[in-house]
Amino acid sequence: MISQKTSQKVEIYLATERDMSQSLQIYRKDLRQMIQKMLQVDPSGLISDIPIADIVDLLITYAHRDKASDIHIEPEEENLLIRFRIDSILHDVLNLSKDFHQRIVTRIKVLSNLPTDEHLSAQDGKMRMKVDDENLDIRVSIIPVADGEKVVLRLLSSKFRPFSFEELGMDKLDSKNVTDAINKSYGMVLSTGPTGSGKTTTIYSILRILNTRDKNITTIEDPIEYRIKGVNQIQLNTKTNLTFANGLRSILRQDPNIIFVGEIRDSETASIAVNAALTGHLVLSTLHTNDSATALPRLIDMKVESFLVAATVNIIIAQRLVRKICLACKHKIVLKREEIAKNIPLEIISAHFGNKKSVSVFKGMGCEICHFTGYIGRIGIFEVMEITERVRRLIIEKKDSDIIKKETISEGMTTMLDDGLQKVVSGITTIEEVLRVTKVES
Repeated sequence: MISQKTSQKVEIYLATERDMSQSLQIYRKDLRQMIQKMLQVDPSGLISDIPIADIVDLLITYAHRDKASDIHIEPEEENLLIRFRIDSILHDVLNLSKDFHQRIVTRIKVLSNLPTDEHLSAQDGKMRMKVDDENLDIRVSIIPVADGEKVVLRLLSSKFRPFSFEELGMDKLDSKNVTDAINKSYGMVLSTGPTGSGKTTTIYSILRILNTRDKNITTIEDPIEYRIKGVNQIQLNTKTNLTFANGLRSILRQDPNIIFVGEIRDSETASIAVNAALTGHLVLSTLHTNDSATALPRLIDMKVESFLVAATVNIIIAQRLVRKICLACKHKIVLKREEIAKNIPLEIISAHFGNKKSVSVFKGMGCEICHFTGYIGRIGIFEVMEITERVRRLIIEKKDSDIIKKETISEGMTTMLDDGLQKVVSGITTIEEVLRVTKVES
């Protein structure tokens, strides 16, 4: 029928939902064009008559469709800069007249139930919007800066798709070690890394796996990023003295099997979490440390006895997120060995690329689908430290993290750098990305 109507030969291709979505992105009108069109509707040209509510809605809608995690609204001396954080990287997307600044900030404050007459102190709030039939929970942070008030909106989708460990980026050995650790009825599972490294996604994926009708799972979080049916999720509230420590005490009176503490921030929370893990509970939590080994002295610094750390910690998952190469513009390139050696030790290069003078890797050349960045989406690189008997002895002896890390590597642990380079060899990401998130020094 189509060939008859068009007098053209029809070729059939298999396309996934993601392929269709990416293709449609090309034909979607640019945000700048949409804003410009909106500003030209009013012939008077008066700023006061511009529909600020529509501009704010449009910014959030475009950010969500571009899979941005954050919107930065930054006042400058003469302009208002809008930036989206997409796949960990900030992109300038729009420059507006400074005249729009105060009205946009006021609109966001109204939606977030924040005082509109306060301009000299930091404010935190939240709001909810419906975008493309999906509810978005949006965390709002406002701080006074030199040229006005800067706003950052963190977009949190209500739809959380549970990931398998393989989809997160773990190899088979790491997946097995994590699975064994979370299937124990007691002990601690720690996820470490800086803000934005994917810790929450990993923990939520673990909770989805553990969430069965025969278990009582209770969490205390700040904030609750995704709702999980069947899990009792508590929102931290410092105004009512519902802190991580106080909330954890209350949770222990609720007959839990599994507890997730959003973050171990202080000695009190660390002590209660360790005692909970000792008394027959599986405790999941996060720590802000650079790698897996440094999580151990961090707990000891929080006044937890070394023998208690050794007795309770089952496994530590350190991770970062790297951008994946865009499949639409993926090309093979050749790099000289000496170029790679400027940033990566030679023994590590040899382990992954052999001793050739040049190596073939992949790179995204940039296209409309990936906004000419060469990347679409992200994947984790992991360092999973299993607490073996030999490692427990080192913890009790209070050995430093370097010694502990060397021991775990000798026992077969894959470091984040090694895991990242393996993904480079597999054509998933680039050397530049791995170096960006691991910051290796030769």
